[in-house]
Amino acid sequence: MRLADRAIRWYEATARDLPWRHADTSAWGVLVSEIMLQQTPVVRVVPVWSEWLRRWPTPSALAKEPAGEAIRAWGRLGYPRRALRLHECACVLVLRHGGDVPPDLGCLLALPGVGSYTARAVAAFAFRQRHPVVDTNVRRLVARAVAGRAGGGPATSAADLASVSELLPPTPARAARASAAFMELGAMVCTTRNPSCGDCPLRSVCVWQRAGRPGGGALPVRRPQGYVGTDRHVRGLLLALARETRGPVARETLDAAWPDAEQRVRALTGLLHDGLLVEGTPDRYGLPGMRHDSP
Repeated sequence: MRLADRAIRWYEATARDLPWRHADTSAWGVLVSEIMLQQTPVVRVVPVWSEWLRRWPTPSALAKEPAGEAIRAWGRLGYPRRALRLHECACVLVLRHGGDVPPDLGCLLALPGVGSYTARAVAAFAFRQRHPVVDTNVRRLVARAVAGRAGGGPATSAADLASVSELLPPTPARAARASAAFMELGAMVCTTRNPSCGDCPLRSVCVWQRAGRPGGGALPVRRPQGYVGTDRHVRGLLLALARETRGPVARETLDAAWPDAEQRVRALTGLLHDGLLVEGTPDRYGLPGMRHDSP
C-alpha cells in the first residue's frame, strides 16, 4: 500500500478545496459535478455547479422543471447534451429510486448518461465504496509509477481497472480516499507534459522516475483545435439565442446569427436531432419542454 498511503498523505495536505469534495455534499451533488467535469476545466465548472445545486438541490427539484431550464442553466459549459442527460437522470431517479441517487454500482450504471467512470466515481466519492476510479490522469499516473511507461492507453480497459484496484487499500473509505488522491496527483503533478516529479510524493517508488523517465522527452506540442467557425461554434451561437430568449426564437433571428446558410442549417438540424431545440409553430424554435415549444 505504499503508493496509496503516500498519495493519501499528499492529498490530505495539498488537495484543492473544491465544493463537491466537502463532507456535506450530497450524492446528487457529486453526480452533478462528475457530469459537468467531463471535458470541462474545474474553474469553469465551480460557479455553474454551485448555482445548479442552489437551484436544484435534489433530483426531484430538477425533475419538476422542463428540460429546457436545465439547458438554460448549463450556460456555456459546452457539450450541452450533458444537461439533457442530467435532466433525464433526475427523472429516472424520481421514478425508480424515490428521488435519491442509489449507492449500488449496477443501478448507477443504468442511469442516463452515466458510464463506467462516472458510476464508479459516484460510488467511491459519494458512498465511500471501494471501486477503481480510472480516468486519463489515473491511467497516466499508474502507467508511470507502476509500469514504468511514459503514458497510459487511450481508453480505460479491464486491465487498467484491475491494476488500479490492486493499489487500493482494503478498507472502502480509505480506498475511496486513495482514488481521489490518485486523480488529484495525475491532474496536478503527474501531468502529460512537464510533470513536477520533484513535488511528487511517489517519486522514490515510481518505476518511471527511477528508470530515468523513458519516453518522457520533449513531446510534440499539439496545437489547440480551432473552435471559431466550426459547426460546434455555430450550434453554440444558435443555442445561446434560445437560452437568452424567454419566448420562441424566429427563424430570421437564427439566420442573422451566422452568414453561412448551409452551415447554419446543418447546425440547426443537429440541435433539433439532439433534442436541444424543438420547433413549435413553423419557423419558430425554443428549448424543449417549454410552453412556447408546443405546436
